[in-house]
Amino acid sequence: MKKTRPAKGKKNAEPSQFRWVIQVFTMAIALSAALSLASESMLEGAGVAIATLILALFILLGILFDIIGVAVTAADPKPFHSMAARKVKGAKEALSLLRSASKVSSVCNDVVGDICGIVSGTTSAVIAARIQGALNLRTVLISVGVTALVSGLTIGGKALGKTFAIKRSTKVVYWAGRFLHIFHRR
Repeated sequence: MKKTRPAKGKKNAEPSQFRWVIQVFTMAIALSAALSLASESMLEGAGVAIATLILALFILLGILFDIIGVAVTAADPKPFHSMAARKVKGAKEALSLLRSASKVSSVCNDVVGDICGIVSGTTSAVIAARIQGALNLRTVLISVGVTALVSGLTIGGKALGKTFAIKRSTKVVYWAGRFLHIFHRR
């Protein structure tokens, strides 16, 4: 069978795809290590209340990035072209997010979302162990209850967030662009 070459002007997508996979892999390892280290250091010696706040932070972070990832894939670029022409702060950054929607979605939903899920799972195990220690009980029911509650909050929050992201995709992408604009100015 004869191999066909890409048409003139079109690049072969495979090297680019391979490079992207390596970048995401590296990013996932670095971000996972950083968030896990931060979680471990914050949880060390923390009581159940502080550990619960840390857990809520990771759940909310996962939901927030899930919202951004969905909004970027659902948003229409037309309003952002208009805003960029009027030099609205964050419009150029929003357009950049939309041009790279598949990569942004992958990073937000898969990399950050999955890492937050893993770290929140670890945090929920710490909370379950601390509750068991405080109550002087060794039962699987506490662990199962905490895990079920965290799963419900995460999944329910992401379901609610996805609906919000689709309905308000322009606003979500605009605010993400505005946030990124802060760092591009410097």
